[in-house]
Amino acid sequence: MTHDEVQTWLDAYVDAWRTYDPAAIAALFTEDAAYAYHPWDEGDEVVRGREAIVADWLQERDEPGSWEAQYRPLMVEGQRAVITGTTRYADGE
Repeated sequence: MTHDEVQTWLDAYVDAWRTYDPAAIAALFTEDAAYAYHPWDEGDEVVRGREAIVADWLQERDEPGSWEAQYRPLMVEGQRAVITGTTRYADGE
């Protein structure tokens, strides 16, 4: 992976979040992906599988305009990347 490829994925992630387009969400993840909303999530808190991730994203949507997010790669080495960024919600959460 390159820095630019990771940034492209991050931009697609934010766009999928903004639009909640099921195809755009699905395109982000592999069939066997695991998705945690928080770094401390474990067990049943982790969503497993592309279809389950898409369904979970669509279940609880953030209202349009209620948030903004900016992410960028901090380090890319082989197939691993470290990301930094912020998400801000209009209500301060």
